[in-house]
Amino acid sequence: MHRIRADFNREVTDKGDQVRSQLHVSSTLGRGVQIEPPLADFAAPTEHAVIRIFTLGGRVIAQEPAGAPYLGEPRARDLTVGGYRVVTRTIPVRLAGTDTSICCAIVQYGRRVSDTEATVARVELFLVLGVLAGSGLALLAGMAIARRAMVPIAQLTSTAAEIARTRDPSRRVPQPQADDEVAELARTLRSMLRELDAARADTEAMLARQRRFVADASHELRTPLTGVLANLELLADALAGDQGEAARSALRSSQRMRRLVADLLLLARTDVGRVVAREPCDLAQVVVEAAGELGPVSGEHEIVLDVHPAVVEAARDELHRLTINLVENALRHTPAGTQIRISTAASDGNATLVVEDNGPGVPAELAPTLFERFVRGAGDRGRSFGLGLAIVKAVAESHGGSVVLESASQRGGARFVVRLPAREMAAVA
Repeated sequence: MHRIRADFNREVTDKGDQVRSQLHVSSTLGRGVQIEPPLADFAAPTEHAVIRIFTLGGRVIAQEPAGAPYLGEPRARDLTVGGYRVVTRTIPVRLAGTDTSICCAIVQYGRRVSDTEATVARVELFLVLGVLAGSGLALLAGMAIARRAMVPIAQLTSTAAEIARTRDPSRRVPQPQADDEVAELARTLRSMLRELDAARADTEAMLARQRRFVADASHELRTPLTGVLANLELLADALAGDQGEAARSALRSSQRMRRLVADLLLLARTDVGRVVAREPCDLAQVVVEAAGELGPVSGEHEIVLDVHPAVVEAARDELHRLTINLVENALRHTPAGTQIRISTAASDGNATLVVEDNGPGVPAELAPTLFERFVRGAGDRGRSFGLGLAIVKAVAESHGGSVVLESASQRGGARFVVRLPAREMAAVA
């Protein structure tokens, strides 16, 4: 913009100098002043120029065009007056027909500034539009380039999220075509996933060996334990006094050991996927048998049965173990006088076993880990191994069912619900 204004000012100055050099003013004594060439030659209409000739006394001798705006008194320096750029020059006035100067006159030349300012405004507009257009194009180009560059990263992110969701490190990571940092990241991820997959396979193989070992060891321990228990029972009946008490104490410890071995065997069997022979059996009968077994040791607890036929395809011993564990859990964690209600039913293709009590209930902090192994409640006082509810869950899931801790009634307490696939009553032998 400054350059355009400077060029305009220089052009006006050059035009003033041209007028001074080319304009001839002569005077004929008593006949007035003659000007050659005419002032119109220096003031083209398209230039919007104004020319005035003054005497030294400030009187206007001639002007072009007629009715031109007043540009002020002549001044020695160039300046802008009333929207015009004005230059002032002095020229000699000669005697007509001679080269003799008789005096001087003042030429004032001005051009309208608005034309130049309009040009400046247009240039500024074009510059602004150009900057905006260039910025917009640069933004679009940058977005396109960024999107193209982010496609491989988005694919890697999506694959990583899918691996995190499925926990399957064997999934293939896409390899970008370009050999850049993203491609190097993809290669690193692929290598890491291969190692993780190999490590997982090794871990699963090791765990499978451990489960088989526990299952085999638990099975093998049952035979010698049976002999030990038989001998201890004979000793407890035959001995009296301190020796008899010692034998009975050893018998109780051996019975707890047999119980632990049986629990470990059941869990190990479900871990390795060994399926015990199954047959149609009625949950109601299993509950009645379990309640009868636990009745003598229930103390002051009240066991209430509300059973209805519910036939399932299952291993009867495992269902018995499941029911015993649920009822023992209620007996162990509720105070004397607590009512324990056991019910069975069949509806919508499911057989349901419910064990609920009106005791203190399950603490909120214990609920998320309630069915994990070796988890014991605060009121257990070391009377269990923390495997009871884990066995309940393992048996239910191995039979295609589930067990959940549901919200208890308004009376409080805990409510465990086991759901198993039901069978028709006609299937029972």
